[in-house]
Amino acid sequence: MSDNGSETGAFLAGFVIGGLVGAAVALILAPQSGEESRRLVREKAYELRDRAEDIAEDTRKRAETALDDARKHVEEAADRGRKAFEEQRDRVKDAVEEGKKAAARKRVELMGESAPDEKASSGA
Repeated sequence: MSDNGSETGAFLAGFVIGGLVGAAVALILAPQSGEESRRLVREKAYELRDRAEDIAEDTRKRAETALDDARKHVEEAADRGRKAFEEQRDRVKDAVEEGKKAAARKRVELMGESAPDEKASSGA
């Protein structure tokens, strides 16, 4: 995005400088009187100013649109990331619960098998 800004600035600078050079050449080569040449230069300067303002406004609008698009993409990516995180968190929570249940089942199973051995050793 900063490349677009520098390209736009370079374009505007070139545009203004080119306009001024063109006006100077027109003054030198113009067959009309000095008064008429000054009037033409003044009109061209106003035209150049207006065109530069139009270009600057257009560039500003494009930058705002690009910024809005970028914000929208960032928000969408954040939403996708949040959803993925929540899904993974739920999966881990479910896996932990399943692990706890499996451990409890195994404990009951092992306790059930060791109980008769304890009875046999205590009765002897």
